[in-house]
Amino acid sequence: MWKFASCDGCQLSLLDCEDQLLQLSEEMTIGYFLEFSSSTVAGPYDLSLVEGSITTAEDVERIHRIRDQSRYLVTIGACATAGGIQALRNFADIKEFASSVYASPEYIDTLATSTPIGAHVHVDHELRGCPIDRHQLLEVLAAFLAGRRPDTPDTSVCNECKRRGTTCVMVADGTPCLGPVTHAGCGALCPAHGRGCYGCFGPMKGPNLPSMAAWLRICGMDDPAIERVLATFNVAAPEFAAYTHGAVDEPGTTDG
Repeated sequence: MWKFASCDGCQLSLLDCEDQLLQLSEEMTIGYFLEFSSSTVAGPYDLSLVEGSITTAEDVERIHRIRDQSRYLVTIGACATAGGIQALRNFADIKEFASSVYASPEYIDTLATSTPIGAHVHVDHELRGCPIDRHQLLEVLAAFLAGRRPDTPDTSVCNECKRRGTTCVMVADGTPCLGPVTHAGCGALCPAHGRGCYGCFGPMKGPNLPSMAAWLRICGMDDPAIERVLATFNVAAPEFAAYTHGAVDEPGTTDG
């Protein structure tokens, strides 16, 4: 388990597995997981899990070293798969940010962008979320132990709402919800509690953002609010970034 720029939440998701983690430790050697133990085993490694985004030149060199000593590499969480909320820097002046936050910005050594792991090395599988779903993580670990592809869905949160019998909060109540364009994986947690999805698992495959924006306007959101709701954990995901930064024609369609 390797950490880059992140909050550690996805690593904690694995620690939250508790009993399952003990069972997994009987089937594999945990060679490097500093959040779990200071004891380490030198590589190469069969499977590397990577949390966090690339934000420094040192990060770039380090991720290449990790890739070289990993048979398989899986990115976990929005930071590793889309650059994270820190990728808001990608669309502004990093020097201005640094001078506003730090008393001595000249000591800050950072890149102008926050990029996903896949922008630098080959990734064998991505696990979305902020944080990831621990059941999906267990599925990924079990799949690699068994020598098969992980069974993680690439449909939308709407599919999960239908599977659990949750009434659509947008249709029934007019609640703004990003479920139609958000990658499945959370089990439709927010809609199940009467809240609209806010996209923490990032864009699904081939999302229709113009149509989504049209529905959000019907639910009472204006364009600045729509841009803000898309500019969170997965702001640099290409599908969300294209819409929030003007690459998608307005006003869009209402075809689902």
